[in-house]
Amino acid sequence: MSRIGKAPISIPSGVTIDVSKGNMVTVKGPKGELKQQIDSILTLDIEDGTIELKRANDQQRSRAMHGLYRSLIFNMVEGVTNGWKKTLELHGVGYRAANTGQLLDLSLGYSHPVMFYVPDEVKIEAVMEKGQPPKIHLESIDKQLIGQIAAKIRAFRKPEPYKGKGIRFAGEQIRRKQGKTAG
Repeated sequence: MSRIGKAPISIPSGVTIDVSKGNMVTVKGPKGELKQQIDSILTLDIEDGTIELKRANDQQRSRAMHGLYRSLIFNMVEGVTNGWKKTLELHGVGYRAANTGQLLDLSLGYSHPVMFYVPDEVKIEAVMEKGQPPKIHLESIDKQLIGQIAAKIRAFRKPEPYKGKGIRFAGEQIRRKQGKTAG
């Protein structure tokens, strides 16, 4: 049995979970509401403040779906209670970030500024402090969406291995290369 799939999910107080026909799971909490369609192979048992996923058979596909949907439902429960946060840092001379509402304006060394519209479900804040690299803070209840938005922003200027310039996640280590060596 899947080690991830068989682990029960505890439901915190203030969170309600509904399973409608067609296996649509709705999780409501203090921060919002998320929906996820789950595979028909799986069934949800909600009792005594915990959720357990059970699969119909032991085929390879159903074992894979078991762990996947358990993780997705756990991320939904965690998102509506605490939310998810990601921080990106801009390393490079002249790199800047500013936001006006949901529009992110990035200066990344190109001949033009990069404009990126962030969906309304994600709260964005660009911070520039003296002596620190510019930072972009993202916050949302949907872990999949915030990860996708952070990856798209990072893709505008990935960190390069020689000088380490680019957009990176906070705390990310970049493997550096030496460059040309004297002959």
